Amino acid sequence: MKVVILAGGFGTRISEESIWKPKPMIEIGDKPILWHIMKMYGYYGYNEFIICCGYKQHVIKEWFADYYLHNSDITFDFTEQENRMIVHNNYLEPWKVTLVDTGLRTMTGGRVRRVRPYIGDETFFLTYGDAVADINVPDLLAFHKKGGRMATITTVQPPGRFGILDIDTDGGISNFREKKKDGGWVNAGYMVFEPSIFELLRDDETILERYPLAEAARTGQLNGYRHRGFWQCMDTLREKNLLEGLWADGSAPWKIWD
Repeated sequence: MKVVILAGGFGTRISEESIWKPKPMIEIGDKPILWHIMKMYGYYGYNEFIICCGYKQHVIKEWFADYYLHNSDITFDFTEQENRMIVHNNYLEPWKVTLVDTGLRTMTGGRVRRVRPYIGDETFFLTYGDAVADINVPDLLAFHKKGGRMATITTVQPPGRFGILDIDTDGGISNFREKKKDGGWVNAGYMVFEPSIFELLRDDETILERYPLAEAARTGQLNGYRHRGFWQCMDTLREKNLLEGLWADGSAPWKIWD
């Protein structure tokens, strides 16, 4: 199965870094968050990716073009009046990556619509290129197949941002509690679609999260896979620093690979 990743937006809420590069190319550790997402899928054996590019797409294309060079030990030999490159090791992920220009201002559904020729008539994964999770992808796929519907979205309960205070009528604080789940379930962006979803993707202006998913829900064609493990998006610099800290101290829950 192919994995489609949305990586074309402007990332305006994290403009401190997205002014220079697409949000999926912002690094956690020394690798883009896009790489972390791909490593998670690759761990489960899903190694064929279609990247929906847009804003500053050249950054993504150049990074993959140089990936082999940057991840191998190499000798450049100029001693015999020639330019020879000797590769001493070449351990790389067994990935096949198709990078598609889906337009600068195309909406999410429109981007998926544009990569249809690369997907074919088969079930496919779709995810946003700005969130990491420890989702069990085979379980997600099995849930989708068992449901027999057009679309399945992974849902999560995001943590509250602030701690909880119990305040007495006279202003005294009787309890200080850590942040808890907000209660509502939201779309985590890890999705599975049948090719029939393309019937709901009308044009470049189609926003996946509006008409297509709303229509799938209205017609009983939308499943929700509840994920109770780790999930974190990277919409802001604060969230980027949170993920960076988890990675730096070796406690990143999404790092399920060796």
